[in-house]
Amino acid sequence: MTNQPTPEAAARALLLACYDGVLSTLSVAFPGYPFGSVVPFCLDRQGAPVILIADIAQHTKNIRGAPRVSLIVFDRGAPDLQANGRLTLLADATEVDAHDIDTAERYYRFFPGARGYHQTHGFQFWRLSPRRLRFIGGFGAIHWLEPATVLPTNPFSAAQETSMVEHMNADHVEAMRRYLTPYRDAINTGHEPRFAGCDRDGFHLQVGDRVIRIAFEAPVESPLEVRKALVALARQ
Repeated sequence: MTNQPTPEAAARALLLACYDGVLSTLSVAFPGYPFGSVVPFCLDRQGAPVILIADIAQHTKNIRGAPRVSLIVFDRGAPDLQANGRLTLLADATEVDAHDIDTAERYYRFFPGARGYHQTHGFQFWRLSPRRLRFIGGFGAIHWLEPATVLPTNPFSAAQETSMVEHMNADHVEAMRRYLTPYRDAINTGHEPRFAGCDRDGFHLQVGDRVIRIAFEAPVESPLEVRKALVALARQ
């Protein structure tokens, strides 16, 4: 019998495979009504989603008025959304400290084009600190989950992750091309892959306008274990 992942593991895998979602805020213009918008995000070192939004945007005005938000993520490529997983995070939005360079740089590795946003409008990073999570793994598979069981902190420091990123992008582009073999039908192969970030369960590659999640065979806790896992994947 095939071992099924726990709801926590399945919810985490789904969240890590997504890089955008639907953000719902409480409308300032129409009090009492939810306001939905699509936002890119990545996870910070504490495991919380981080978004970059403009000061003039309606959802930013809403957040400043009431910081209680939700973010829903799902597999956009699924043929039947109702039969596939989706995850809703109920969260408190807080502005990221302007001196938090680590969070900003991690976001820019996922979304390089966002680095220039500050030159045209006022943009700020916001952290969505989850309070509860609602995971639906398919028909009848419905779970309320605690954030700590789905979003563990990243075991790697900013310096360790930066070292991995720089090393992979300088010396192992060919290996990253091999990692992307199963995804070639879904991505624009005219762009070189860039190593965006790593955590205990896998890593992200940034390719053109896509972010691709690749999982390790088993969790890792040290840079040496990351190296061994990457070598094993390249040999497959």
